[in-house]
Amino acid sequence: MATSLDGIAQYLDRLGWRYEVEVNKDRVRLDLKTANVEKLTVVIQLSEGGRFVQFRAPKLLQLKDHVYIGLLFRTMAAITHSVKLLRLEYNLADSEVSASIHLPLEDALLTGWQFERCLESLVQLVDEVAVPRLKAVLATGQDPGRRKLAESLLEAMPEDLVQELDQVLASRQQRRQDDKGGSRLD
Repeated sequence: MATSLDGIAQYLDRLGWRYEVEVNKDRVRLDLKTANVEKLTVVIQLSEGGRFVQFRAPKLLQLKDHVYIGLLFRTMAAITHSVKLLRLEYNLADSEVSASIHLPLEDALLTGWQFERCLESLVQLVDEVAVPRLKAVLATGQDPGRRKLAESLLEAMPEDLVQELDQVLASRQQRRQDDKGGSRLD
């Protein structure tokens, strides 16, 4: 019950997507233009005799020895941890950041629903989540996802707890200003 390149081509035909079958490499390649990635290449790779399918977006970013590479790695790990399906990867050999979704089928057929979900999720998550956030980290040295997380946690809190936190934060800020201003009595 393996998946074949012909099966993948049929799914893509039904969706109306343009693609190139690379039979000698057991893969199908799509080149897409999205809002945040000028040329998003998606490779659908078969292995293990069609029992394993990988949806991959290679070469999202190419970097080496960037000043914010540590923060980039932490952000990649945070995205991978918080987003279903998507894996972000860094290849040390060529300094390439890529994204993938791995789908072990083993003794099952790849269904149209699975195919569409994996393909569309990869494109959407890369274009709308990963690439904008990673580019922001490289440009500013700050992860905009941390602020979104803090905001969502704050929104989930009961209002009385938010008011208490507000008072605690105001006190903390005042103490810091006092410490900097030298207003402590000696």
